[in-house]
Amino acid sequence: MKTLIEYIATSLVDDPTQVRVSQEQRSGKTHLRLKVAKEDMGRVIGRQGRVANAIRTLLNVAATRSGKQAFLDIDDPE
Repeated sequence: MKTLIEYIATSLVDDPTQVRVSQEQRSGKTHLRLKVAKEDMGRVIGRQGRVANAIRTLLNVAATRSGKQAFLDIDDPE
């Protein structure tokens, strides 16, 4: 699932070297955290969050197929 999010994010952004995805297991659920360059936040979130919701939908489909639950957080760049 981590590679799926990395692939989608690097396809969307102008600076793919700044894409960082971290994965953490909490109480049997997978939590993914996506970080991109500040300039690319708008591309990843999209208008009214449509792109972010589409990414989350794809993640949920992949997780459900493998019998798991997954959540995606998109963080502000530091």
